[in-house]
Amino acid sequence: MTSIIILIFVIGYLSITLEHPLKLDKTVPALIMASLIWAVLAIGFTNGWFDVINSEEQAFNFLSGGEAAMEGFEGALLHHLGKTAEILIFLIGAMTIVEIIDLHRGFEILKSAVRTKSKRKLLWIIGILAFFLSAIIDNLTATIVLITLLRKLIHKREDRLWYAALVVIAANAGGAWSPIGDVTTTMLWIAKLVSAGGLIEFVVLPAIVCFVVPFAIASYMPAFRGTISVDAREDKDEEKLLSSKTMLFLGLGMIISVPIFKTLTHLPPYMGMMLALGVVWLVSEYIHPEEDFSKERRHLYSAHKALSRIEISSILFFLGILMAVAGLESLVYGVVNGEEVGTLRYLAEVLQQTIPNQDVVILLLGVLSAIIDNVPLVAASMGMYDMPIDSVLWHFIAYSAGTGGSMLIIGSAAGVAAMGMERIDFIWYLKKITWLAFLGFIAGAGVFLLFERVLFHHT
Repeated sequence: MTSIIILIFVIGYLSITLEHPLKLDKTVPALIMASLIWAVLAIGFTNGWFDVINSEEQAFNFLSGGEAAMEGFEGALLHHLGKTAEILIFLIGAMTIVEIIDLHRGFEILKSAVRTKSKRKLLWIIGILAFFLSAIIDNLTATIVLITLLRKLIHKREDRLWYAALVVIAANAGGAWSPIGDVTTTMLWIAKLVSAGGLIEFVVLPAIVCFVVPFAIASYMPAFRGTISVDAREDKDEEKLLSSKTMLFLGLGMIISVPIFKTLTHLPPYMGMMLALGVVWLVSEYIHPEEDFSKERRHLYSAHKALSRIEISSILFFLGILMAVAGLESLVYGVVNGEEVGTLRYLAEVLQQTIPNQDVVILLLGVLSAIIDNVPLVAASMGMYDMPIDSVLWHFIAYSAGTGGSMLIIGSAAGVAAMGMERIDFIWYLKKITWLAFLGFIAGAGVFLLFERVLFHHT
């Protein structure tokens, strides 16, 4: 029965990667996979075929535990749904704010700041923006903002795909050195395994290398030679509104306020994002985008219209993939040191025993994070190691899990958002971008290990 759950995951995962040849939206296999995994888990659990483990490492067996074990199973399911919902509500808030800014043509302000027709120059401008913006507002939101901006600047989809793919690399690199830049760094920060200062000090240089190497190589590739063709008619239509500047700065400012809110209240980030969305929505209700603003035209700039433009399929894809991984995490697969452990934790332990070198294990974790969601991988590694705050190990995990996801388009939240927004093909990304992301990842890891292990001998 255990192999059936793993088989469902493998088939579902292959269906997601082959969405274009199958002509099937990736959300469909993700939702079916999650539901089937939990269905088989529930049937197997109540028949006593296998045990289930919750987030507190408590294992439950239905035959010996009865009602209490059933409550443990339901608690595990509810816990994983809660953790997934935190991410989804955060995403819905961020995406809605970005859409409200876009309705008020706020990105025209950024567009007018990018005054270059050179493809190579634009690549570096967008890359630097992605790197720093993702550290401030998080890699996912930065990717959404910059792909929205790219749509305004580049009308040819074939050209835009290259930029969108490289934005993913820059955003993931930028998110790895900031406590709020990536879900995994936020997890390590909340768990008091890294400090904000320590993370910036030790990971910023490798992250810069991880971003610069692929961009330096890409700037000599045919896709970034020549100039951008501009559609003159579309440029005239897209003029700034009276509210453009206000909504751009308010929207980005409110997104930046989320980590400040979290620091002050110690509440999860999604609460801050709900407040941010509420404030942006409030202002959008009363602001006048045009001189002769009538009630009939109000709906054109309303938050309701912004909500209708959100990629709900991407949100449901996240729901499916995260709940499927949670199912794997909850299934007791083996025993380590006399303790029953879940599938992912067992995989991490087997890796640890097979490869005694911790640094190699963490590099492999980075590569794995491109295939499996980096959130459960980091969660598993947090349970595996017992190291003090700001240990080299935690910083290396933050770097590897944050940047390794760039190697596949479905390996990171930023990649999934880009894939959803621009319909980037998995195989196209694999052929054209994966090797660039891999070179950046390895170069950054080399710099990290050089400083930490060779020059300064930190532990």
